[in-house]
Amino acid sequence: MKKMYGFSVLATVLMLALCAFAQQTPRSNAFAEQAAKEKEAIQQGQWPTAQFYMEKGSIAWKIGEWMDRDEIKHVLQMQQDAWNHEDLEGFMKWYWNSPELTFFSGGKENKGWQAALDRYKKTYQGAGHEMGRLEFANLRIEMLGPDSAFVRGEFHLTMADGKTPHGLFTLVFRKFPEGWKIVHDHSAGE
Repeated sequence: MKKMYGFSVLATVLMLALCAFAQQTPRSNAFAEQAAKEKEAIQQGQWPTAQFYMEKGSIAWKIGEWMDRDEIKHVLQMQQDAWNHEDLEGFMKWYWNSPELTFFSGGKENKGWQAALDRYKKTYQGAGHEMGRLEFANLRIEMLGPDSAFVRGEFHLTMADGKTPHGLFTLVFRKFPEGWKIVHDHSAGE
């Protein structure tokens, strides 16, 4: 087999396994045909071109999409953990640190990373306020391309006094060299 630049042996084995699985799984004929084509190319040492893999139906594209979804889920888990340790800076680490960050909430638009952090501090760490325990639920991640995603979900806060503020959110993620970051947040709560 020819040297496969940019891909590890593990990725190749995983790719072959997924191609075989796709051929045996009841799916559309087009999906099975694509899997067979990719498997044959890999076995012949003719690693398909990047163009081939960027096609939405390719197995490699699907693997990349699954990996990106997992990374985004990880970001949200890290945010939830930071919040639950009352670490607003850790929570904000996953937002794009730019004056172009947008945040819609309470019928208002806030722009900029620093403005978002200041708003969170005032609302949840100011005198007489608490952060509570945060839980994200019903996450739906839709990949818009190789470097952007749209996430919908619910947030639930449990406060010490028994109140349970909750609501819905939509996030737009963008993939930067340092990883996935939230570039837009629209949260609406009760």
